[in-house]
Amino acid sequence: MQEFFPNVGNFRYMLVMERNIQFVGQSTAFLDAVERTSRAAPLQRPVLVIGERGTGKELIAERLHQLSRRWSEPLVTLNCAALPETLIEAELFGHEQGAFTGATRARAGRFEEADKGTLFLDELATLSMGAQERLLRAVEYGEVTRIGSSRPVKVDVRIVAATNEDLPRLADQGRFRADLLDRLSFEVITLPPLRVREGDIRVLSDYFGRRMAAELHWEAWPGFSDQALAQLEEHQWPGNVRELRNVVERAVYRWDQWDAPVGHVQFDPFDSPWKPAQSMRGEPAPDFDAKSAVPAPVTPASLDAVTDLRAAVDAHEKAIVEQALARHRYNQRQTAKALGLSYDQLRHCMKKHGLMERGS
Repeated sequence: MQEFFPNVGNFRYMLVMERNIQFVGQSTAFLDAVERTSRAAPLQRPVLVIGERGTGKELIAERLHQLSRRWSEPLVTLNCAALPETLIEAELFGHEQGAFTGATRARAGRFEEADKGTLFLDELATLSMGAQERLLRAVEYGEVTRIGSSRPVKVDVRIVAATNEDLPRLADQGRFRADLLDRLSFEVITLPPLRVREGDIRVLSDYFGRRMAAELHWEAWPGFSDQALAQLEEHQWPGNVRELRNVVERAVYRWDQWDAPVGHVQFDPFDSPWKPAQSMRGEPAPDFDAKSAVPAPVTPASLDAVTDLRAAVDAHEKAIVEQALARHRYNQRQTAKALGLSYDQLRHCMKKHGLMERGS
């Protein structure tokens, strides 16, 4: 497979690849988090990784393990939110045969599996208070007891835990054990959300775009148009890097002209003029006129915020044309017909709003 490597230009660019670990970015906030991870990695101490969804908490855990003296030992991962409360303790600490209904044989828990290595506990805040108490004993004494057994087992495990919750606040509310928080917070690495990583949206978009272009066997990487880049940089990215990767890869694979800059991105893959008018729960559909496939009229409340009539009208017109073009797969003649315009009128409108990147 051909790979297109980024032109780093005059800005700082960081790409770390260790097995499947990939860090790409140039912002100070991002580089500081990675540098702190590298400093903490060799220490035999627990680390908490805090961050919004999609910020790369698991990658940080992998880096902490790979740069430690435990790198050749197991890295065992457990998503604490993926199991019901009745099973989480058995999964963590193991169980003996007959300890509970369905326990037909003895089974080692994740602590024993991670012996001499690293145990990564994702979604830590979802642990029950009972599981937190047993976890505290395991951290303090370095031993676990299988469910149904009275004999503790010594384990040598480094714990890395991650969450997107405010653990000190949960501890103040009595929803998380303060003593466990004290034991786990030797080092706390807080990952910055993508929206505050200055310059990284452009760097990451180029990186993921090149990778997708290589996967599609494009002869070259044309990059994104100025308009598409502006849209990418203005988006708030609630799903952070994971969301950005999906948006970029989707835009590249849907683009048919590899020799022209990618000029269209779709942030919401569920956005469609034909999506169900009502959800299964009976909730009202989003504010969208499905019959005409154009944005619904602005509401009186939104009119109060208009301070520039011409700009507001132009923005609404541009949104209508953009959506119609995407709906008709950028066939300009079909789009013009659907909007009740002549072909020349549509072309004039597209030129007016900077939508000429893609041909008919």
